[in-house]
Amino acid sequence: MSQLLEKHIVELLQERDEKAISLLYEHYSDTLYGVALKVVKDEELAQDVLQESFVKIWNKSDSYDASKAKLFTWLFRITRNTAIDKLRSLGNKQEKEIQIDVSDVYNLGVESISPDALDLKKHLGTLDPKYQIVLEALFFQGMTQQEASEALDIPLGTIKSRLKIGLREMKKIYGAG
Repeated sequence: MSQLLEKHIVELLQERDEKAISLLYEHYSDTLYGVALKVVKDEELAQDVLQESFVKIWNKSDSYDASKAKLFTWLFRITRNTAIDKLRSLGNKQEKEIQIDVSDVYNLGVESISPDALDLKKHLGTLDPKYQIVLEALFFQGMTQQEASEALDIPLGTIKSRLKIGLREMKKIYGAG
């Protein structure tokens, strides 16, 4: 997205012009939907998160400060936090389903898996969302730890801790730990 278009969207947001939401949806909805889907792992739920996120973005439009974060970073944070809140609100039922999925992964025989067939993203999806987001940013989006800290609005020390724990969990899945 060009800086000029981004600046125009920000101006419309600050003026509470409804064109801003249309432009945001047109240029960011697919990416933000992907962010939501990575966290909640359910297409219908991700759609709900996306809709709730756009409502929050509209309601908080006057709080956006371009000197503190890029527009996408601000949108990303709202969407990610909305998705995490949605997961938390589902409570124990969702946690039990996730635990069942994880335990099935542990039952795989390591000998039967060829290294070429390992699906890293699939296994990454079995981790707690807070570790997934950090590993995704560092390994699949190519961010440095500092960049991930800024983009995700997570302290650098927490990024490092989550990376360490996330990698330890991945080692368990692959039977190397």
